[in-house]
Amino acid sequence: MNEKLNRMLEPRAKLYLFFLLVFAGVTCLFQLQAGLAELGVTAVLFFYYLITRRRRRKEATRYIASVTSNIDAASKDTMVNSPFPMVIFQPDTGDIIWSNDRFLKITGDREHLFDTKIDAAVPGFSTKWLLDGKTECPNEYNLDGKHYVVYGHVARVGEEEHGLLATTYWMDITSLAQIREKFFATRPVVAVLLIDNFEDLIRNVNDKTRSALRSMVEDEITTWFQPAGGLLCRYDRDRYLCIFEEQYLTEFRKGKFSIVDAVHKIVSPNGISATLSIGIGMDSSFGEMMDFARLAIEMALSRGGDQTVIKNRFNFEFYGGRTKETERHTKVKSRVMSNALSELIQSSSAVFVMGHRVADLDAVGASIGVCAIARKRGVPAYIIEEQSGYPGAVMAKKMATLPEYEGRFISHQDAMLKLDNKSLLVVVDTNRPDQVIARDLLDSCTKVAVIDHHLRAADYISNATLNFHEPYASSACELVTEMVQYLIEPSDLLRLEAEALLAGIVLDTKNFTLRTGGRTFEAAAFLRRRGADTTEVKKLFQNNLQDTIAKYNVIRSAKMVHGSIAVSAYEQTIGRVIASQAADELLNVAGADASFVLFPDGNTTIICGRSVGGVSVQYILEMLGGGGNAAAAGAQVPNSTLQETLHKLLQAINKYFEN
Repeated sequence: MNEKLNRMLEPRAKLYLFFLLVFAGVTCLFQLQAGLAELGVTAVLFFYYLITRRRRRKEATRYIASVTSNIDAASKDTMVNSPFPMVIFQPDTGDIIWSNDRFLKITGDREHLFDTKIDAAVPGFSTKWLLDGKTECPNEYNLDGKHYVVYGHVARVGEEEHGLLATTYWMDITSLAQIREKFFATRPVVAVLLIDNFEDLIRNVNDKTRSALRSMVEDEITTWFQPAGGLLCRYDRDRYLCIFEEQYLTEFRKGKFSIVDAVHKIVSPNGISATLSIGIGMDSSFGEMMDFARLAIEMALSRGGDQTVIKNRFNFEFYGGRTKETERHTKVKSRVMSNALSELIQSSSAVFVMGHRVADLDAVGASIGVCAIARKRGVPAYIIEEQSGYPGAVMAKKMATLPEYEGRFISHQDAMLKLDNKSLLVVVDTNRPDQVIARDLLDSCTKVAVIDHHLRAADYISNATLNFHEPYASSACELVTEMVQYLIEPSDLLRLEAEALLAGIVLDTKNFTLRTGGRTFEAAAFLRRRGADTTEVKKLFQNNLQDTIAKYNVIRSAKMVHGSIAVSAYEQTIGRVIASQAADELLNVAGADASFVLFPDGNTTIICGRSVGGVSVQYILEMLGGGGNAAAAGAQVPNSTLQETLHKLLQAINKYFEN
């Protein structure tokens, strides 16, 4: 009853009583008995208010006396005349008991704050830290243009169950906050700007045109960078160094690094638009920031270029990078990487090949291709195999029937027993350490090679001895096939090995319709000449009748969002292969640029994303912890229901289109 009456009298009891008195007086003019009754109720409420206020003051006085009982009489008024703003309140309810004049001043009140809650006097104030036993508030508060940090403690008064009182001291740290803000605003930032297609831009043009193109790029960079007032200089024919204050980085972020789009307007006589990548290092010493900027540029190039990457001590930030990766016509890098891999294999005691979890035909095919190279070099090779049920298991079983592959598919536990300090681990079709089949095996190997075509993730395998990473490639099998052509005589490649590599290419290109370049067809033609049977490859993608029905049920439950995104949230657990095929089928819907299929798998929700247009499913699913490339990506969202994950996905799609 008392609690209800307290709520009635909030936030200003005197104001309520005044209006009740006026209302009772007006009522007396029309109906005397009702007016007198209202006056009686008002009088009762007034006496209750006085009693409650007196009780609160007694509690505050008793509390102040209890905390100053061991202090001499001259210091009894310490709390009243404290140099810090102070307030005493009940932490469980937030009701203010007492405050000194300094606290009244910073909150803008000219009277006592009795019958007011602390979060009304200080909007957003939380008492949880006091109830948790902490003595310093984790948040700072801005009152009347000044910054305050809050200290406090809780004490029990009397024997009441809820007899807790909290005392808080508000320290003005405005000067410190201003110095801190100035410090962070003026910290140096190092950026490296790279014309990432410089060779293509100046190919087959004369010196005068080449200088004009470079000058146009420099003019755009200078105009964009001028407001920062920092240092800008060119230190290589296609690289620029920028040093500026961190406060301008905030403005560049707001503008979404518009220089990247501005440079696109510069077109060479060959019809090639200039593209710019920016790597930014921050939050460290000058030397480390320069190293961070170089790492950021490397990350930008590994993700296709034409974007901005920011690197600090802890993570990467990505801006832009939604244009398609351009295919490199030269195979020089493939030849160099082939020779490097051959030397690594030659100097190893054994080769272990591992793909991502739930390995598909691309991962299995690439693993088989690496084993073929190791067999040619006379080094034993083993493929790390998961338990049965992964999509590439059919191909693995076919390979296991060959004499050359007898005992070559092993578990990661057996691999750990065979491992020594000269062993080589080759990771295919992924560059993320948390996605490999056996993380402990990755951490145990001193020599690691990575062959992958997905966009590099922020948490990529950074300690690789060899990193053959080409995001333009259709599949890991395409990259391995190019290496096979340099390292193996055509007659040494088995027919089933050629079929395994071709199956991986067919899978990731969706029968040569997506992410297919000239080199993709060259690799497929080589495998076809080595005996790969396209009919046998086609059989690897067949489904039974039940899975086929499930696939079309998934398609039937799809809905269009943003006009061009097909999303299907299927309530039942299905295979990942079926989900991927359903996502591919949804791209056949007129107007669909991308598709997403979601389904539950225990406490985890699986998402398969596919794209055929300008929508990058990789950028969308990275917001949910996934990865892949612009045309095909996936994500696993743990401890999330289907509907919760669907809501997160729709938010990610909205954010993608907003940016």
